[in-house]
Amino acid sequence: MRLTCPACGAEFTLDVLIAHDGAREALVEAMGMNLTMGKRLVQYLALFRPLERQLTMDRVAKILREIAPAIKAAQIERHGRVYVVPKESWEWALDEIVAKKDKLTLPLKSHGYLFEMLIGATDRLEAAAETAKENRRRGATPIGSVIQGPAPPPQAPPAGAMPAQVENAPRGAQPEEFKNVLQGLRRQHRGGINGEK
Repeated sequence: MRLTCPACGAEFTLDVLIAHDGAREALVEAMGMNLTMGKRLVQYLALFRPLERQLTMDRVAKILREIAPAIKAAQIERHGRVYVVPKESWEWALDEIVAKKDKLTLPLKSHGYLFEMLIGATDRLEAAAETAKENRRRGATPIGSVIQGPAPPPQAPPAGAMPAQVENAPRGAQPEEFKNVLQGLRRQHRGGINGEK
């Protein structure tokens, strides 16, 4: 059975693939990932193929050994920092780099461009999360208005004077916290009428 590698263009039989050390290592690395990731990696490997030659199986194995541990660990270390990179980010970045292949200087020599794409995406996600956290801390609502300080606690009416608007408030749209306050006021009201403390 003859096979053709879609990344390097080499033709070989399955027994040669398994017997060749580099090919066997490449196969082991690729088999450790799911099929969709494996397909994306094969397309990515094609970006390393020299224009007039084929990628050797040793080179394929080396490229996969360089990147597979980072994909499996869902993180990359770059510039002295560790970036968390989930599987979905890897898939997005591999798709993006393959889609932009006409704008790249090929063949690729390293994973630098891919890693910089991942770092940029991670930085943008972290910045958005930090902005959302800061907005929550300031009390900003999703539509942009800001609550000016905490709401004052509800004041209990004097005994025997339960306001009609509280007693008769519509029940369907009451938030849980409001319901709890309302029940407490009712208990307090009933206690004042019955002489309970």
